[in-house]
Formats: sequence, structure tokens, C-alpha cells
Amino acid sequence: MPLLLPAHAQTQAAPQGGGLLLNLLPIILIVVVFYFMLIRPQQKRTKQHREMINSLQIDNEVVTTGGVLGRVVEIHESFVTLDVGSGQKVTFQKNSIQTLLPKGTIESI
Repeated sequence: MPLLLPAHAQTQAAPQGGGLLLNLLPIILIVVVFYFMLIRPQQKRTKQHREMINSLQIDNEVVTTGGVLGRVVEIHESFVTLDVGSGQKVTFQKNSIQTLLPKGTIESI
């Protein structure tokens, strides 16, 4: 005996097999865009900063994240001591070094 259903229910087609993939495609595209627009560039900047920190040498002129300019006078495992002028020496964590300046920059300021 056939099942009695309304006419509109009998005419609906079964969902296609590719429906799940089509539903996930926008999410996959968003993840790919986020990776190339946000995650990858941040990893690249982090790698460049780590290389700059590891290449610090005595007499390099640097700027800290707080904006302090100084010349490197001592380098320790995780700290660096800067001469910030007039013989004043201040110790910073290596990670707080933001920029390596060209030689002679401090004298020209």
C-alpha cells in the first residue's frame, strides 16, 4: 500500500551527494585566506625578529619596544644591557629589542 503524502513532498528530489562538500567549501576557503593573509605573515615577522635578536652584537645600535635608543654593551642569554647615553646603562630582555639601527644613527639624532 503506497504511503499517502502531500503532493509537494512526493516531488522533492533526494539531496545530491556533493552537498556536504559544497557546504564546507566556503569554510575551507576562509581558513585558506586567513592562513595566507594573517598566520603566514605573522610567522614570517616572528622568524625575522628571532634572527635579528640572535644576531645582536656589542656596539649595535637598537630601539626597544618602549622607544628607548641605546648601544649594546653586554649580551647575556636572555638579557641585553644598553648604554642609553651619558654612561647610563639599562638592562632589557632580548625580546624587547624592536629594531636594529644602522651605525651612527644615535649620534645623528
